[in-house]
Amino acid sequence: MQIVLASQSPSRLMILRQAGVEPVIHPAHVDEDAIIAQLDGADPDEIVTRLALAKAQAIAPEHPGDVVIGGDSMLLLDGQLQGKPHTPEATIERWRQQRGRTAHLITGHAICLGERRVVEASRTTIHFADASDADIEAYARSGEPLQCAGAFTLEALGGWFIDAIEGDPSSVIGLSLPVVRRALYSFGLNASDFWTE
Repeated sequence: MQIVLASQSPSRLMILRQAGVEPVIHPAHVDEDAIIAQLDGADPDEIVTRLALAKAQAIAPEHPGDVVIGGDSMLLLDGQLQGKPHTPEATIERWRQQRGRTAHLITGHAICLGERRVVEASRTTIHFADASDADIEAYARSGEPLQCAGAFTLEALGGWFIDAIEGDPSSVIGLSLPVVRRALYSFGLNASDFWTE
């Protein structure tokens, strides 16, 4: 039995590797925009967990007997969910909106083993620094935040611009180890069952 990560996120892979697990990488390709459109007006936690579940369910049939993990993260600011900015220009605009403010990073998890599944959102409060225009532009041009929910990372250059977090740091990076541990326990498994030698 292995852990299968339904994601190509380097951050999620890093979290698992640092926690002693070498997962099978099998990225799921789902139409995220279509899922979000179907859930128009839904609770933000539900939207993010449904995205995670769609990813896990897309590849789970190919991995019977393995633990499949789907994940998705979005930033909730002023009641609006924000995903990846994709461009330096969008990143700069986002940072001008969020600097000096507080927002919530929601990470949805779907952990599946056969027909059993645990679906849970982890919400962490992010206190953004009042970053200068020059730093915002340099950060955006670095390319680092372009593929990150909320246009920031906690573990690399973005760490300069996060004053504090309240909640689970691994969830902010992309995958909550406490959520995964609880799911494994609910399946009668232990986290240590998946540690590499």
